[in-house]
Amino acid sequence: MHPSSRMVYNVPIVSVRYGRRFLRFMEARGIGRQALVEGSGIDQSILDNPEAFLSMNQVIQILRQANSLLRDETAGFEFGQQLDFPAHGLLGFALLGQEDPRKLVSMIVQYLRVCLPIMDMELSSTGEDVRIRLRDSWELGDLRPFMAKIYMGSIHALASQACGQFRFEFDFSSDIGLERWHRLTRGAEVVFDAPATQVVMPLSGRPVRDKKLGLAYFLAKARSREEMQPESPGEIVARVRDIVMHHPGPGGSLDCAARELGMSARSLRHHLASAGTTFREIRNGIRRIYATRYLTETTVALEVIAEKMGFSDQASFTRAYRSWTGHTPGEIRRHHSRDTLDH
Repeated sequence: MHPSSRMVYNVPIVSVRYGRRFLRFMEARGIGRQALVEGSGIDQSILDNPEAFLSMNQVIQILRQANSLLRDETAGFEFGQQLDFPAHGLLGFALLGQEDPRKLVSMIVQYLRVCLPIMDMELSSTGEDVRIRLRDSWELGDLRPFMAKIYMGSIHALASQACGQFRFEFDFSSDIGLERWHRLTRGAEVVFDAPATQVVMPLSGRPVRDKKLGLAYFLAKARSREEMQPESPGEIVARVRDIVMHHPGPGGSLDCAARELGMSARSLRHHLASAGTTFREIRNGIRRIYATRYLTETTVALEVIAEKMGFSDQASFTRAYRSWTGHTPGEIRRHHSRDTLDH
């Protein structure tokens, strides 16, 4: 490689917030951040600076360490699904307003190119299908499959708002059964040892769930992650928050969280108490943020928000929301509407 090309690898290019998310993702799998950042030149001052960027050399170093320590082929795809790109900038609002699925997919590709400029994407259409093919722009070598899975997971999380079916094709092999991949991709077709790494999405004849309401929920969830305080000390608290973020309403009970963590409800209460919190405090804090996003950034009806947040009726939701914020949901929505009109 020419010396001038090598210098490009030292240019800050990837937002540190994605690096922080990756480190937390790995910590939840028992791999400490010190082992991941060793030799990368990344210190705590960089990680604490929300305006900082990482160079490709630093990103590659972290990924290489992770790839050598991980024993889970699906981890890259799972991380991509959790990145929640609509939480940043205006993409979430564009998703809500975009009616043409082809334009929406094109928007996703352009956004990923800016947010995660590690692999390039070639967008093409064939009949009723849209294809996004990945290309290695940074000579990732043996790290390319890991990064490709991160991209595919991100595309799956975003494009599922426009398409109800996918076919993921990878030009490398897998050592695990397709059943596990199907669970992760919610039944999408997955092909390995294909001629190219790409995702194929048929955009006609397959309705997307709940349309605008589904997008509103997706946006509210993604934007809510931005509002959360950094994880409290202790992996258990971080993992409980992650579980509740995925299930803020029905399915997000203490018993469900305990089962997912492989412990009894009593043990989970004990761990949370040791960290100075309770399951109820965690869940209510997340539900408050979700509900506020719904009220200020969507027109979803109050009774639907109540149901999504796990309340039996709108009155119960109103009482709870008033106890969290001192205001009723209607007051928050009316106040936000006036502010919007004023501006």
